[in-house]
Amino acid sequence: MRKVREVNLRSVLTRFSRRVGSERLRWIIDEKVVKLLKKNEAEMVDAVLDASFIKVWSIRDPKDSRKGYSDAEAGVGRTGRTYDLGYKLHLSIDFERKLPLASIVASANQNEKKHSLTLVEKTKQILRKAGAKLRSIIADSQYSAEKLRNMVSEAVIPNSAYQKRHVKGLLRVDKKFRTHGLPEKKKRYRKRPIIEVVYSFLKKPMESSHK
Repeated sequence: MRKVREVNLRSVLTRFSRRVGSERLRWIIDEKVVKLLKKNEAEMVDAVLDASFIKVWSIRDPKDSRKGYSDAEAGVGRTGRTYDLGYKLHLSIDFERKLPLASIVASANQNEKKHSLTLVEKTKQILRKAGAKLRSIIADSQYSAEKLRNMVSEAVIPNSAYQKRHVKGLLRVDKKFRTHGLPEKKKRYRKRPIIEVVYSFLKKPMESSHK
């Protein structure tokens, strides 16, 4: 029965999103986020950025194995230690409230940096509507780029292994995932894993409230 309820709920949500359209659905979600920020009297926000793989149920195109056959917009990207066909959900969240702020869905073969500037700009727009400001962004080294750092007052992002490796005090993460750098930066970077909790919640199988 549980599986049946999950399928039914997913099909209802799919039909709803198709009926209202992607732009209308995005507007509805944005308005809800703004209302929640206002209700919680958010002022200065630390936004955490990350991307998560979403598998699609399609075989690979026999003529081009890098994309899907029935879903041509899907691409082959890394998922953990392997590669699979799907999309990436690029997300920014309000660290304090664990609230998703902005999102972008793109082919899984596209790097995080490709969409990072747009994601931060969308985050700023949402916060402005709510009367709040973006204080800092927190992300892993996949987002380490000068253009992104220049968009905010503070960017808590480890430098990639090949970036400024001889400069002391810069935040970096070694191969054993140990953090190095100034104590304050290390402390703020520890906020980053909270987005994995949010992703886990978003991907949790939907269940009916009536059991």
